Amino acid sequence: MSTLLTRIAPSATDMIRADHARVLTTFHRYKLDDAPATRRALVATMCLAIEVHAELEEQIFYPAMGSVDTALVGRLVPEHDRMRTLIGQLRSGDPADPQYDQWLMELMREVMHHVADEETILLPQAERVLGERLGELGARMMKRRIQLMAPHAGELTRHKARAMPMTNWLLAAGGLVAGVALFRHVRRNV
Repeated sequence: MSTLLTRIAPSATDMIRADHARVLTTFHRYKLDDAPATRRALVATMCLAIEVHAELEEQIFYPAMGSVDTALVGRLVPEHDRMRTLIGQLRSGDPADPQYDQWLMELMREVMHHVADEETILLPQAERVLGERLGELGARMMKRRIQLMAPHAGELTRHKARAMPMTNWLLAAGGLVAGVALFRHVRRNV
């Protein structure tokens, strides 16, 4: 493992907590009255984040924790499988169908229950037991995340752009216009 990556990557438990926060924040951005394209973009972003997160945990973190709490780790993988089933339904569903929102609400409940178990039981145990290994595990997870996300970079960018509120687009455009005007002003006076 690259020593640079080991130094700059967050610990495994910090990475997991950050993933949880990002997905929960995206859940809060979902509004039932948003346009179907916006809702689909938010759901696609959440689903990819959850899938990558689950892969990282199952491939790297859970095996490291397996000897510490086999019962809990054994319960968490089937929760990931239930989430994957719901993700499949959402991906093939139509945001205009009322069932779509129900699937998302069920996914939210599954994720929140899963996050609660991890953050109150598993992660504190990991910090006590794995200690120094968490940095190395975090570096491995970061490297694997890059591998898993790379094929989806364009898709993720499109979904994030579609889900961005219009006010953010207007602020960005205003900032760009102000920056160009400032640049021209400075250039003329130099």
